[in-house]
Amino acid sequence: MDLDLAQLRALDATVRGGTLEAAARALHVTPSAISQRLRALEVATGRILLVRSRPVRLTESGQAVLRLARQIDLLTADVARELGDDPAAPERVPTLPIAVNADSMATWVLPALAPLAGEVALDLHREDQEHTSALLRAGTVMAAVTADAEPVPGCTSTRLGSMRYRPMATPAFARRWFPAGPSPEALASAPVVVFDRKDDLQHRYLHAQAGDDVAPPVHYVPASADYVAAVALGLGWGMVPDLQARTTTPELVVLDTAAAVDVVLHWQQWRLRSTALDRVREALLAVARRELDQPERSPVTG
Repeated sequence: MDLDLAQLRALDATVRGGTLEAAARALHVTPSAISQRLRALEVATGRILLVRSRPVRLTESGQAVLRLARQIDLLTADVARELGDDPAAPERVPTLPIAVNADSMATWVLPALAPLAGEVALDLHREDQEHTSALLRAGTVMAAVTADAEPVPGCTSTRLGSMRYRPMATPAFARRWFPAGPSPEALASAPVVVFDRKDDLQHRYLHAQAGDDVAPPVHYVPASADYVAAVALGLGWGMVPDLQARTTTPELVVLDTAAAVDVVLHWQQWRLRSTALDRVREALLAVARRELDQPERSPVTG
């Protein structure tokens, strides 16, 4: 295949923006020019790459070509910087799509990435740590904070550490609903706060302590800071990460000191020699070593 760089950029911009019009604005051309480049790219690859819906959807072939487009764009930006081009020029700042779970984003990831704000443009995708690796497989992101240790094909995996979650509530909530502690009977009736329908931390603890048949009232609060705020306001009990509990007002109490759920996190990124991507990895690792629980560190795999 003889693939044109402008055509690959048109594909990337269309996927980022969701429409041909958004891609045209990003690349300062007309929607007709974007359409022509996409058609030429599909002719060159002999595959249908996009479903022209709103927003557009990648086909399986499109996912493969998008990965190539983003790899080339990242390497092009790295080479331009090495050749002495102005690193602050907008066209020389690589855009890095990264998937991060909500609790990491709300606690340690953003402070880790802040020093790199002038070197890279971040396109952060919030997703549950059990599902971020799917975005890597699809080519939607170049790297991810994920619970999956097994490297996605074409990626490396590095252990970051673990976030510890404990069942917590306000003192008033604990006195009302758990006067004798979190017994199976109390857990079966006490309201619980759950992040979203992908989040199984609460139910993992609940079912281990009270059985699979219990169905207490559930409040869904799908935002990390608001989730902890809901627990602090007394809406229910919830599995709160130690990193967030330290700064919660009013102070929360641990309902079961013998129970904790450790979510081990890994950093997976494309197996690609990129200065920008490696800088992000090192920045995250440095902060993870301070903020996350560190049993024996595993080496890079993949």
